[in-house]
Amino acid sequence: MSSILYIVVPCYNEEEVLPEAAKRLQQKAEELMSSGKIDGKSRIMFVDDGSRDSTWQIITELHNKNKMFSGIKLSRNRGHQNALLAGLMTAAKYADAVISMDADLQDDINAIDDMLKEYYNGCDIVYGVRSKRKKDTFFKRFTAEAFYSIIKFLGVDIVFNHADYRLMSRRALNALSEFKEVNLFLRGLVPLLGYKNSVVYYEREKRFAGKSKYPLKKMIAFALEGITSLSIKPIRLITVLGLLIFLVSIGMLVYFLVRWLIGATVVGWASVICSVWAIGGLIMLSLGVIGEYIGKTYLETKERPKYIIDTELI
Repeated sequence: MSSILYIVVPCYNEEEVLPEAAKRLQQKAEELMSSGKIDGKSRIMFVDDGSRDSTWQIITELHNKNKMFSGIKLSRNRGHQNALLAGLMTAAKYADAVISMDADLQDDINAIDDMLKEYYNGCDIVYGVRSKRKKDTFFKRFTAEAFYSIIKFLGVDIVFNHADYRLMSRRALNALSEFKEVNLFLRGLVPLLGYKNSVVYYEREKRFAGKSKYPLKKMIAFALEGITSLSIKPIRLITVLGLLIFLVSIGMLVYFLVRWLIGATVVGWASVICSVWAIGGLIMLSLGVIGEYIGKTYLETKERPKYIIDTELI
């Protein structure tokens, strides 16, 4: 028996690419329906994350013309991860399985076939993973791979080169809903579910139209969000660093004491200035890391909603 599939697509100012994305997704959905791979009740769900252009108007028009398209409009911009979660949790009410993907058409739509194959083979989670990054610039490729390596080193269980292109069963989505944290990093949360999973490799294309919604500043903020939301190793590293500096200071004390005893003391200010700046910088860095965690704890205790849905077109 075929399962009901929902394809959830977060959108933020995507008026340039949305018509083409809708066209391609509709073709793929109809193809899967005609071949019996998914149920006729399957839908394509666009989530408008407080767009300032005509994104919601386009979504509304698509829904009015074809009920295969459904839409969710958030009350304000809440960020990609919250918009994605809003779509996943809403789709979980109606679907047996949900695939999430971006609207920019960089994710290979044809990989959906392989994801469904793994799903019908018993996998609750299927990750879409980039097979290579040849189309990225050197800087983009270097920083992305460095991020995955660093976050792995810090103890976060994450799938290398996987973004948010994945299939999740209803059971997996219900389990995900049990995670209550406000600071979301879904790439790190989903592997924590522990259900049977698989990987589908695909080649990522260039953005079809429009500009990336993740410039360098947002990418850095996203990376820090992922690290601090899922790992406490940065705080432990501060402890280790403090211990090392303490040991070095003892060694330097012994060294200068010996120099004083043999009468080879040289009065200078360079070493003092360097030490002051180095220790001062490390203290500020340490306070910044600790402050980041305190801020996250503060936000979590408020228990504010991750998103508020303004309108639903189901």
